[in-house]
Amino acid sequence: MRRAAFLCALLLCLSLCGCHGSRRLDAFVMPESFDTSRDYTITFWAKNDTNKTQTAIYEKAIADFQTLYPNITVSLKLYTDYGRIYNDVITNLSTGTAPNVCITYPDHIATYLTGDNTVVPLDGLLSDAAYGLSGTALLYDAPGAIIPQHLSECVLDGQTYALPFMRSTEACYVNKTLVEKLGYTLPDTLTWDFIWEVSETAAVRDADGTYPANGQKVMLPFIYKSTDNMMITYLAQAGAGYSTPDGEIELFNDTARELLHTVAEHAATKAFSTFKISGYPANFLNAGQCVFAIDSTAGATWMGSDAPLIDISADKLVRFETAVMTVPQLDPQNPRMISQGPSVCVFNKRDPQEVLAAWLFAQYLLTEPVQIAYAQTEGYVPVTEKARASDVYLDYLSRAGEDNTTHYAVKIQASRLLLDHTADTFVTPVWNGSASLRDAAGQLIEHVTKSVNRRQTVDDAYIDTLYEDMVSLYHLDQVGHTDMSAVHVSGEPLPDAAVILLCSLAGVWVLIAAYYVRRALRRKKQENQ
Repeated sequence: MRRAAFLCALLLCLSLCGCHGSRRLDAFVMPESFDTSRDYTITFWAKNDTNKTQTAIYEKAIADFQTLYPNITVSLKLYTDYGRIYNDVITNLSTGTAPNVCITYPDHIATYLTGDNTVVPLDGLLSDAAYGLSGTALLYDAPGAIIPQHLSECVLDGQTYALPFMRSTEACYVNKTLVEKLGYTLPDTLTWDFIWEVSETAAVRDADGTYPANGQKVMLPFIYKSTDNMMITYLAQAGAGYSTPDGEIELFNDTARELLHTVAEHAATKAFSTFKISGYPANFLNAGQCVFAIDSTAGATWMGSDAPLIDISADKLVRFETAVMTVPQLDPQNPRMISQGPSVCVFNKRDPQEVLAAWLFAQYLLTEPVQIAYAQTEGYVPVTEKARASDVYLDYLSRAGEDNTTHYAVKIQASRLLLDHTADTFVTPVWNGSASLRDAAGQLIEHVTKSVNRRQTVDDAYIDTLYEDMVSLYHLDQVGHTDMSAVHVSGEPLPDAAVILLCSLAGVWVLIAAYYVRRALRRKKQENQ
């Protein structure tokens, strides 16, 4: 009893603490105008891969913005990965100390929205005559229209909660020299069948363990960096389900099962591997140990013999011709490729003027100078029509190959790939829990590949169990509406600790209710006296 009472008290404290902070904020109401007589300090959390050029772009954008708005001070905090940003935002939301502006992903925003009025819906701000995308009161050149395909990813439950900052897709970086040495000619569009066939040919070894394809002891013909994207893209190409916008989970279907069997087949011959299992695709590609390396177009500066960010020693580097192509397709006539990239959200605060100040800065990140400067650092593309059509950006694209830094040919080819295929891109539905579903999608492929490497049998029974494990591991039976027709989840009872926790939580609410009822009765008695 004493233990249970302590647990109830603890849960009560947590419940009361959870009521504080940003979750008690009123909905943001747009001020009639921005009050320039006051000073504001806003925090901006952003990701940076120790890329000093990108850091300089952020710092210049902040300096230029503060010149225009001297009453707004922007405090920059850099992170090395989006996961750390996500964790810190979750922690700070409960205390009301979330940043004003944050570079993040829509899947993460869906979780932020579980609090009341935490993230500002942007639809009204986007169309505002004074401060919107074409606002007349802006002190900078308005960014103008956003590419619709990119803005659509930022819509959750029918409302826009973020601005796309940069966009990328996936590309297949091909060692064309090796493909031709193996007796093949690259088609106009890669197909899954073509990649599997060439990869199996490249995976053949001599008796001494040497691969004739490259004359080395190491060869991983086909490496996929993001296996969650691999699964999601394959399902989209096949017209199979992944999830619906309202959170119905459709991942565990026969098409996913088909891909897993295919992965198992080619992992068994060492024709296929993943980044998490073997390492960074670019390193194997640049060492002549990989034929097909699939990574983001934003990773183009690592790919190829002349890449500016080569991460292997010079003695391991092999010279070859690099082709930048779309990811493999099921139907080359109707290509499908994922749209991805960082977005910017604005967090709600008690002071609407502070929120408006944050919005002015967030929108400034979409202006032509910032968009073009950042796009030139990697294989990202600008998200506005104005930036894409600008003379500066078109000149940048036209100078591919002039040098191996700003105008590195592979990087610009990767950018053009997305520019040419924007209409062929798709985005995944976003809802609270969609990030967990994405993780599960990738882990299906990772687990199958690992199991094959360990000489385990991958059959339908194995996949049935794997489906169960993923539902359990990522709590997919709690976060979404899982299609259980393909998932045979066991009906095991809850652990004792979970039962105690749930009972204690129920007890907390009973105690709270009893307290308020007693207080109401006491007040009524006093009034009657």
